[in-house]
Amino acid sequence: MDQINVLYIHSHDTGRYVQPYGYAVSTPNIQKLAEEGILFRQAFSVAPTCSPSRAGLLTGQCPHSNGQFGLVNRGFELPDCNKHIVNTLKKEGYYSALIGLQHIRKDPTSIGYDYIGEVESNHVKHVVPKAVEFLKNTHNQPLFLSVGFSETHRVFPSHSTDINPNYCQPPAPLPDTPEIREDMADFKTSASILDKGIARVLKALEENGLTNNTLVICTTDHGIAFPTMKCNLTDHGIGVMLIMKGPHGFEGGKVCDALVSQIDIFPTICDLLDIEFPEWLEGNSIMPLVHREKKEINNEIFSEVNYHCSYEPMRAVRTKRWKYIRRYLNKNTPMLANCDPSSSKNVLLKNGWKEEFVDKEELYDLIFDPNESNNLANDPSKKDKLQNMRNKLDNWMQKTKDPLLKGEIKAPPGAKVNKFDDVEPNDIWEYEERPEGYA
Repeated sequence: MDQINVLYIHSHDTGRYVQPYGYAVSTPNIQKLAEEGILFRQAFSVAPTCSPSRAGLLTGQCPHSNGQFGLVNRGFELPDCNKHIVNTLKKEGYYSALIGLQHIRKDPTSIGYDYIGEVESNHVKHVVPKAVEFLKNTHNQPLFLSVGFSETHRVFPSHSTDINPNYCQPPAPLPDTPEIREDMADFKTSASILDKGIARVLKALEENGLTNNTLVICTTDHGIAFPTMKCNLTDHGIGVMLIMKGPHGFEGGKVCDALVSQIDIFPTICDLLDIEFPEWLEGNSIMPLVHREKKEINNEIFSEVNYHCSYEPMRAVRTKRWKYIRRYLNKNTPMLANCDPSSSKNVLLKNGWKEEFVDKEELYDLIFDPNESNNLANDPSKKDKLQNMRNKLDNWMQKTKDPLLKGEIKAPPGAKVNKFDDVEPNDIWEYEERPEGYA
């Protein structure tokens, strides 16, 4: 196998709201990448929260297996960095570099990267010049380069003059109001900045003769930061863009509709490079899909929430047609602190969102209800399907030794966690003072 570089280029809170997935979000450079590589239409995150999802992709394990239960900026860290892909690749002679966002360890030097580019911020304007500079250097080893952008995380920039909120469509789960249209216009501006940043990194890859022997992995952590999306286990929260372009089949403008989880990326890289799979990997290689040897590699995929701003343990299993979500708290109203502040959130709050009822179990038919708005868990005609999906989730939790089976997952000492009745994330309190209310 020829030496193949890996460029892992990733954004924050973008979901699938980019041009190649058909949304009216102008990202022509991401579109071009999709038309030259492979677009995965049914790719999912292992968690709709930032640090757990990234740790899942980079270790090939779900969060409760790798131990990343919450956000690094709130006191949760990946316990064992030996599981991080850079340390597997290092044994194969790879030189690894981190430029920009990583979000799994407070001290990035503890992860195992050979080089960490110092940047003023994780925004495109500061990350791109450092990435371009790095790619200009001569490298005698194959590379694993992580380029992370904070776009499209809130707070969004004010929308550019060429984006008129009057003609913006709100995200699917939200009502069409002037406030939400304006919020979406601001998101589009952030996505445009992201798109231009990705283009500049890819151009540097080409200018330095690295395009033909580099696997580009372009993805994000989870759904967009709008109410009922990020931090939720519907497809609005766990659906992600995933575009891969490179040698040995990752080219040609192909589209893949198979169920893919981000924990499948680590084993795919091992398969492509013909190196041994670490024993802890829980995902499956995508290569049989790339070479069209199989139509599916997963019968189902799983996702979870433990901590975001508040503790909100949830688990989900998704097949091609069905989604089952289970909540573990004795709380039947929304966990509002787990939704980022925004004008969109304010619209829901003004209309009584705080008192809306939340089911402990949800079952959705994704063919007839792709927006997951009609919960069938209490439909007598779906009793057998409900039990089947319950069994799938239970079997996975037992197989992966999910600590939630034994009760509450405790936060580490000093972690910052919101109260259950907090409306906004910034009212932080000490975990030791937590209220009652755990199932």
